[in-house]
Amino acid sequence: MRKELKLKQLTTDILIIGGGTAGCYAALTIREHSNATVLIAEKANIKRSGCLAAGVNAINAYIVKGRTPEDYVDYAKKDADNIVREDLLLTMSQGLNRVTKKLEDLGLIILKDEQGEYAARGNRNIKINGENIKPILADAVSSLADVEILNRVNVTDYIMKDNRILGAFAFSIDEEILYEIRADKVICATGGAAGLYRPNNPGFSRHKMWYPPFNTGAGYAMGIRAGAEMTTFEMRFIALRCKDTIAPTGTIAQGVGARQVNSFGEVYETKYGITTSERVYGTVKENLEGRGPCYLRTEGITPLQDEELKKAYLNMAPSQTLKWIEAGKNPSQQNVEIEGTEPYIVGGHTASGYWVDTKRRTTIEGLYAAGDVAGGCPQKYVTGALVEGEIAALAALEDRKKEEHDRISAADKTSKQIPASEQDTLNKNTAVKTFTSLNNQDINESPEEIHLASEKLQELEAILNYEKPVFTIEQLEEAMQKVMDTYAGGISNNYQFNGKQLAIADEKIDQLLKLSSHIHAEDMHELMFAYELKERLVLAKSVIAHLSARKETRWHSFAENLDYPEKKDEWLKYVNSRLVDGELKIIYRELVGREDTYEHSHS
Repeated sequence: MRKELKLKQLTTDILIIGGGTAGCYAALTIREHSNATVLIAEKANIKRSGCLAAGVNAINAYIVKGRTPEDYVDYAKKDADNIVREDLLLTMSQGLNRVTKKLEDLGLIILKDEQGEYAARGNRNIKINGENIKPILADAVSSLADVEILNRVNVTDYIMKDNRILGAFAFSIDEEILYEIRADKVICATGGAAGLYRPNNPGFSRHKMWYPPFNTGAGYAMGIRAGAEMTTFEMRFIALRCKDTIAPTGTIAQGVGARQVNSFGEVYETKYGITTSERVYGTVKENLEGRGPCYLRTEGITPLQDEELKKAYLNMAPSQTLKWIEAGKNPSQQNVEIEGTEPYIVGGHTASGYWVDTKRRTTIEGLYAAGDVAGGCPQKYVTGALVEGEIAALAALEDRKKEEHDRISAADKTSKQIPASEQDTLNKNTAVKTFTSLNNQDINESPEEIHLASEKLQELEAILNYEKPVFTIEQLEEAMQKVMDTYAGGISNNYQFNGKQLAIADEKIDQLLKLSSHIHAEDMHELMFAYELKERLVLAKSVIAHLSARKETRWHSFAENLDYPEKKDEWLKYVNSRLVDGELKIIYRELVGREDTYEHSHS
């Protein structure tokens, strides 16, 4: 029997796509500063979704005593070798401690030292008991009035007109429903992208990775297709992690001062440098030159440190604690082997994402980006994502207020020029419409917009009713990962690539994009997998284009270009891109300093 979907129309003042860290804080901010209605569209369940789903054991972006926000900007700038937006980093850094205090007020347990100060872990971190950090945020949002949470819906496309956002299309993962969500403003907080490359643990354990496997680059893909300007996709992120468990290494390195050593016990981290990319690169080189495996040196730490490490990992990566217990050896008895992960695209650790101004406005009017999906501002981690959610929310409210004022002023000006008898008609046409509930209200749509919804229905139904596909969704996904791994600098090539390899990757991704139009989904849950594949393929094309466009090696391993192995001052610029008439155009922009104020002109 042919499957047909029901179209359901929803309206709200502000739509937040993604109920993770940034999305939750954006909702809290909107309701704190306005009466605007909010709809959060979440692919999973807001209670345990996003990067905080499993918890964290530290706040990694915090201005500790004796440090300043400017110090944090300097740290992030150095780590990214200058390719950052200093204006974005500064506006983020200035809010880190404020949002941390808000988290504590909401119920997060932050560990204290003997003087009652937050317990520091290094120069920019504080210790927390954070297994329940996401439920704390989710509960706070769930208690807000006029905030509706739509769980288990997959947002696929923005609704656009003349480079202005009107809302988004989404479908239910459980029911045969397509949602047409209309909103005055939209905040994209969907997170970054995993799954583009073949992972460390393929097959049955392929989802044991550093970044959430359910973050597929949906927000990036929607922005790319809609013609938004994007930035710095070539600055991929490769995490240095505990082997097999892919648990974080920073907890060990900063918690007990463990150094990176090779199989001969030699400390090698200072040989290559200690930026994030250099730590990965050094590990790769030591293995290539026969001095592996590589480790974090934990042998000889104290029994107290043993217990602290095991407890710390229970807050975030319990598999590492279980590995120590199953082996019957504490960290003090055996060094922890380390390895690099497959590359990810994530704006919370590197600078990949939407090209935004200081208010986190994208180049699409009415669309804002926050958290991992916002580019230019690396090393934001949890608290930085919270700050960006706040900034985007306040900007959306500010823009709504300004637009309402402009409309009322225009109406007043016009009313003075027409007879009073025509005034009622004018008021109806110029009144600001504020949506106060989520229901099947009548939405005034042009024939063009009605046609758009009809096309989207047909697109979804075509996948559900497609007969006898040659390839499954999973087969195409594995093919994509193999292409990216082999030709676009994956693990098997030690993260290296050259121009000819990238050209092959681009050609093969094009082929897979065509094949992705001829796939079948058995139900709505499989339909989600179909769109996750499409999202990753769209993003993969952009990543390849950016890797090719930056003709230098500024970040070892992150973007190891064998044709251009050296770093050059002439590449102190941003590599941006925008889809124009179906072609991805590369745009080069000059660096923006912390004292600058970059704003979009929309001209």
